[in-house]
Amino acid sequence: MIKSVYIDNNATTAVAPEVTECMLPFFHDHWGNPSSMHAFGGNVKKHIDKARDQVAALIGADHPSEIIFTSCGSESNNMAIRGTVDAMGGHPHIITTRVEHAAVLGPCHHLEDRSYRLTTLEVDAKGHLDLDQVREAAKSGNKTVASIMWANNETGVIFPVPEIGALIKEAGGLFHTDAVQIVGKLPISVNELPVDLMSISGHKLHAPKGIGVLYVRRGTKITPQIMGGHQERGRRAGTENVPYIVGFGKACELAMERMEQDAANERKLRDRLESGIMETCKGARINGDVAHRLPNTTNISFEYVEGEAILLMLDDVGICASTGSACASGSLEPSHVLRAMDVPRSMLHGSIRFSLSRYNTEEDVDYVLQQLPVIINRLRELSPFVQD
Repeated sequence: MIKSVYIDNNATTAVAPEVTECMLPFFHDHWGNPSSMHAFGGNVKKHIDKARDQVAALIGADHPSEIIFTSCGSESNNMAIRGTVDAMGGHPHIITTRVEHAAVLGPCHHLEDRSYRLTTLEVDAKGHLDLDQVREAAKSGNKTVASIMWANNETGVIFPVPEIGALIKEAGGLFHTDAVQIVGKLPISVNELPVDLMSISGHKLHAPKGIGVLYVRRGTKITPQIMGGHQERGRRAGTENVPYIVGFGKACELAMERMEQDAANERKLRDRLESGIMETCKGARINGDVAHRLPNTTNISFEYVEGEAILLMLDDVGICASTGSACASGSLEPSHVLRAMDVPRSMLHGSIRFSLSRYNTEEDVDYVLQQLPVIINRLRELSPFVQD
């Protein structure tokens, strides 16, 4: 029997058993509509309120009313960008970066196609932003909406969100950060940050797929993108997905309890994996800043080897990894993140992202280190670009 090793946790995580357990009663016992007048439905609302408190606690928000439940991180990003632009009126200047997730770049380019001014910031070879570039872009004044991610989903590189937000706010702009990859992995507190809006996704922190959150600081104007009901204080219509909201709340509670331990373990496993790959695979390079990144993520390129071929051969031996964003899987185009970082052409198509979780073990890492060098050597032998 082939061993199964899942190291693609930036794409999605396993639902924690504790999360599944707390969700089950809301499928067969407490299935009422929380907007109903009767007690059977109305009592369900208490559990939504509890989950809202749990999310607020994880991100350090004083006011649970600042938490809006959505269907996913992509909806949260769209709501943040399009909702604030609509509420601001006129044609505000939009600022983002070349390395954002498609769920941010999509709405930004959609608005650009409708004559909104869009500035897309560059990154350096390590995946970092130049803060002078941010300062210059923000000079357009209070008609500015900036959406800049906190941690990159492909490389794990962490942007200096406190400094970026301060520059945007000092210039009178509105600042949104896509925090999908960092929430639950590292401690944050929105009350200590110049952040107006922040996106979170449940399935990145051991909650189910299909549930997300948009944090909206009190006083921030935003136009609903889904209309027709009073739910979420009139900001996002639709009957609440109660089981998933409850599960999200539990996942946030678990993250608070285990974050420090999980981060330490994931960092240890990542470094073990990374050093083993670099020692056993010639022509490999780590993409991104190794000092400022998520504890669970490494992105490694293999020269003159196709990433898709590596993944297929890894899959044959039960190892699940990725070439980058799950939302871009199936595309033959090289990663837009690595292109923005000017990764050498000989390595651009051969990048693999390994991302760990609390459920990974040393045995998992050792199995990958047993299988991967064999795969890389075999593919190198078949490559027409490798010279003896």
